[in-house]
Amino acid sequence: MPSKPSAITMDAVYTAPGYLFRRMQQIAVSIFVEECRAFDLTPVQYAALVAIHTHPGIDATRLSAVIAFDRSTLGNVIERLESKALIERKPSREDKRVKLLYLTKSGAAMLRDIMSSVEHAQLRMLQPLKPADRKTLLALLTQLVDLNNEASRVPLRAEDALEHLGKAG
Repeated sequence: MPSKPSAITMDAVYTAPGYLFRRMQQIAVSIFVEECRAFDLTPVQYAALVAIHTHPGIDATRLSAVIAFDRSTLGNVIERLESKALIERKPSREDKRVKLLYLTKSGAAMLRDIMSSVEHAQLRMLQPLKPADRKTLLALLTQLVDLNNEASRVPLRAEDALEHLGKAG
């Protein structure tokens, strides 16, 4: 016997996991932007800078896999970072059509300078919770993200992308 459909109410929306995740994402981005205002970076731009710093010479396709961000939209992120002189694109020696990404000196300096603001933003996101609840929330979110990775439009593929990085440039 089929279960009775849920009532159509805003309370049903407000308590749904998807709605709560979307709202927390909005809140997280808002806090990040507020804390990092002086640097004029978005969370995705920050993640891209960290990945390029960690893996100099990464190409855009692998960068997309490492930060789990849509490849077609990532082009705009790369263009913004390049226009701010935070990264540079250089052609691969093996295939001139492939552009490899590197931090500039300004990009490396910004990354160093922004770290305390990013850490403060992360703390602010969890501040309302008790320390034990923060730990529990992060453990559960990590588990949910890992178990649902394949359901994403852009699954995280860091290991697959990085094992080929040495061959890229």
